[in-house]
Amino acid sequence: MIHEILPVGLLQCNCSIFGDEATREAIVVDPGDQIEDIVAILEKHSLRVRAIVITHAHIDHIGGAAKLKAATGAPVYMNSSDQELYDNLDVQSSWLGMPRMQRTDIDSAANEGDTLTLGQTPFHILHTPGHTQGSISIWIPAENKLVAGDTLFRDSIGRTDLPGGDSRQILRSIHTKLLTLPETAVVIPGHGSNTTIGREKERNPFLTRL
Repeated sequence: MIHEILPVGLLQCNCSIFGDEATREAIVVDPGDQIEDIVAILEKHSLRVRAIVITHAHIDHIGGAAKLKAATGAPVYMNSSDQELYDNLDVQSSWLGMPRMQRTDIDSAANEGDTLTLGQTPFHILHTPGHTQGSISIWIPAENKLVAGDTLFRDSIGRTDLPGGDSRQILRSIHTKLLTLPETAVVIPGHGSNTTIGREKERNPFLTRL
């Protein structure tokens, strides 16, 4: 499996590009910005995008989805509980002093229990609300990888002081959906360095408090 991680945009959101070597199909997760750079990676590997998946509707994760959809024709997947956030993308851009981003229709919901398949590899959708109400994580057992969005970070968790945030809910999501995964699983957070489930169980101060 091809997997490139590209930090994009003002807040350096980790955009993941997954590609299947046999089919040359790709799934792109969180194309927040720098679509030209994402397309360059796709072209380098001769990949065709079959799905654009959004972990949550904050502008740094979804801001480039419309451009990537226009460039590739691929459908956009997002949990519908974040639709209101996406509808207020212009408000989000004003918070950060960013130019307005193009919007597009969401083609498919990304719900708990849904599975996308890339080649022979299943990508399982986990609904992990707390950072936002529609936050999802993506578990890829064949790769032993978890794309966690802004739910779980190395030594931290997602902030919950923005609209849709809930501090108790995010901890519940992490404990019931993420920490049950193998301790060796590699966690790709929405920002910053990769970690593992085992490391966060042992060292993350937000998860080890009594």
